[in-house]
Amino acid sequence: MEDNMDPNYVGNEEDEIYKENILDHFKNPRNFGEIVEAEIEHSELNSVCGDMIKLFVKLGDDKVVDVKFKGNGCAISMASTSMLTQKLKGKTLEEIKKITKEDIFEMLGVKLGVVRQKCGLLCLNILNKGVKEMEKNGKNN
Repeated sequence: MEDNMDPNYVGNEEDEIYKENILDHFKNPRNFGEIVEAEIEHSELNSVCGDMIKLFVKLGDDKVVDVKFKGNGCAISMASTSMLTQKLKGKTLEEIKKITKEDIFEMLGVKLGVVRQKCGLLCLNILNKGVKEMEKNGKNN
């Protein structure tokens, strides 16, 4: 039996698949890196746990043509950011603005406690603030 297996675990197989998916995105983050000339570029620090993430979004013809992120944090914040970057590709700015916290929780697939919700939603907060900042500065022409 593996060390991390709890013989009293009463969850289902689907929960385990989601947990494995989170760990995979944490260990092998998708779209990790930097974009030099991104229309959306914003970073945030989760003061509760110290997670720091910077998001870069490159737009072309009002659609996301590339997206990257860098930073470090817990498995939840890194995995949710990795998953979000995959979801953003090909989306329009209007579609991006409609992404909700429920969408993030659905991507993660596991129920998060209040503190972990801040970790999971860090990427969405960064994205929303980055979009507002871009629009305020008139970057998207």
